[in-house]
Amino acid sequence: MDATEVRAPDRARGSGPVAGLAASCHAGPTAAVTVLVTALAVAAGYSPGGSALVAGAVLAGQLSVGWCNDAFDAARDAALGRRGKPVAAGAVRPRTVWAAAWTALALCVPLSLAVGPLAGAVHLAGVAAAWAYDLGWKATVWSWLPYALGFASLPAFVALGLPGRPWPAWWVVLAAALLGAGAHLADTLPDIAGDLATGVRGLPHRLGGAAVRRILPAVLVAATAALVLGPPGPPSATGAAALAGAATAALAGSALAARRPGAPFAAAVLVAGVDVALLFAEGGVTG
Repeated sequence: MDATEVRAPDRARGSGPVAGLAASCHAGPTAAVTVLVTALAVAAGYSPGGSALVAGAVLAGQLSVGWCNDAFDAARDAALGRRGKPVAAGAVRPRTVWAAAWTALALCVPLSLAVGPLAGAVHLAGVAAAWAYDLGWKATVWSWLPYALGFASLPAFVALGLPGRPWPAWWVVLAAALLGAGAHLADTLPDIAGDLATGVRGLPHRLGGAAVRRILPAVLVAATAALVLGPPGPPSATGAAALAGAATAALAGSALAARRPGAPFAAAVLVAGVDVALLFAEGGVTG
């Protein structure tokens, strides 16, 4: 351990609890999910006020999940010397982050239900699955399932909040579940070695980094393929272009993983963006 590593926690403490909270909410994934689901609501025909309500519910849920993750993993992150984790570095106390997580979760409940009782219940079930992942499911062979359920709940949340409470198209739910599984693989990939050292053995850890890099593009492309091939009739030119773009992004993300650990997750976000754009162009979440 060099001098930089020794001084890092002191610098983190000096940043203050507000900055520590902001840094421990997983801002990138939280923003990406919130923006993409809000775009999905706009594509589905929500009013500006309704879209804002969806955005608020999703943002609160994602914040609660991010803070829960960092608070629960604080001791493990500290043992691994993860200086980028504010709770582990001492920038903010675990109890402060727990309080923020529970507050965000409490806000998520009325915001979700305001979209619609059934829609809200589905969204809250997805948030509960994400909390279950944070609180221990991540260490099991079923680690991918909370991600799949959580992501699948998002288009259902949007669809069921529309007038008449229509069910989402099955291919949209399948695509979202596959994106969730892909996001799990991509998010876990850079941390496999450290996680194994502290006893976490989720599905990506059991597969190994090389296998995850091979499997990940197929999972992400399968998500887009579900949107292109699921609707009745032949695929459109827009769908074919989306599939080509998703394949390019997914393969590039895995190819760059060794040099840029964040590339696979960035690729997953990019594929999700392609998928939302495809839904925007070709009919939204209800088919």
